[in-house]
Amino acid sequence: MRAIMDPIVKRFVTVGVFRIHWPDGVISVYQGEAGPDVTLAVRDWGVVRQVLRNPTMAIGECYMDGGLEPVGCTIYEVLDLLMSNIASEHSSQPILNAQIWLGRITRRLAQWNPAWRARRHVAHHYDLDGRLYRLFLDTDQQYSCAYFPNGDETLEQAQIAKKRHIAAKLLLDRPGLEVLDIGSGWGGLALTLAREHGARVTGITLSTEQLDVSRARAAAEGLSERVTFEMLDYRSLNRRFDRIVSVGMFEHVGVGHFAEFFRTVQRSLVSDGVMLLHSIGRSRGPGSTNPWFKKYIFPGGYAPALSEVMPALERSGLVATDIEIWRLHYAKTLRHWRARFAANRDAIVALHDERFARMFEFYFAGSELAFRRNGQMVFQIQLARSQNAVPLSRDYLLRQQSLPTGPSTP
Repeated sequence: MRAIMDPIVKRFVTVGVFRIHWPDGVISVYQGEAGPDVTLAVRDWGVVRQVLRNPTMAIGECYMDGGLEPVGCTIYEVLDLLMSNIASEHSSQPILNAQIWLGRITRRLAQWNPAWRARRHVAHHYDLDGRLYRLFLDTDQQYSCAYFPNGDETLEQAQIAKKRHIAAKLLLDRPGLEVLDIGSGWGGLALTLAREHGARVTGITLSTEQLDVSRARAAAEGLSERVTFEMLDYRSLNRRFDRIVSVGMFEHVGVGHFAEFFRTVQRSLVSDGVMLLHSIGRSRGPGSTNPWFKKYIFPGGYAPALSEVMPALERSGLVATDIEIWRLHYAKTLRHWRARFAANRDAIVALHDERFARMFEFYFAGSELAFRRNGQMVFQIQLARSQNAVPLSRDYLLRQQSLPTGPSTP
């Protein structure tokens, strides 16, 4: 098996130093130009066969099961080397290229996402034991990209900055505006918009765990009359709102449903309404979701290129009034989550098990590196039904975010 694998790895590694401890005790060293220096132990030849058959799935699964073990380094460093070589124009990777090609052909079927399937996909990840998320998220449980305007903010500060940035783009210039939050998570954004900007907010989710937590938080803060949370698919909306926001939900819509999503937004906004869409995207054009990520983390998930989003948006009757790209903000966010996860690893293993902890470590490391190495980014698109709904200059964003926040009543 080593004789088969050796020339493949040799052609693949053009960046960094990659040492492999094979099951028979032999150590191979593969070296390219300057880059990461890592060592990986392969526990048995069955692992080699798995990687040869399906590397994009097997590397994650074998790490989870202990068949691949970093030596003197972390899984982050191993993935950094692998992804640096994937990004290299000199690396030979025919198996990976074939899998990427197949993924692009089949992605529309994989992203077919009717309401019943969307609910099942959401439950897979978001209905895990809520104690897990409290062990690595910020105190407001924001499970989306934070905003680091200076770069050195704490996670809590960056998540507050994110919410203020979003609120500014929503133009909450008067109390009592009716706001819809599509994919409201654990309720933090909705509660912030009500508490600090005087909005009346309806949050919708497909997660029973998040719904229960959000309702309890609203009650605890005395905001249940101003903020309501419902178990509802966005396609079932039948009323209009002054403002709509969606953060970290669009990645679960699916390319084949983009037109339906924007038609729903268009009919759900009042004539002078404004929407803010916040989503992970990709800067290198259309692609497909990594198979391991799709199986273990977000079934049906896909981060789209703007070239896939804009045609559906343009046909919806909505106007794109502002587009902003966040490049490394999510990499910084994920680095904070990784550190907090590591600090609470024993508690997480006690909640679940070692394999689960390794799954999340692989997820966080691979996700952070996708933003650092492979062109993942976050985009915010501000939308309106009327060109006059938003100021002509972006200067208002600075003014809005510099205003003091605090309780406001209609």
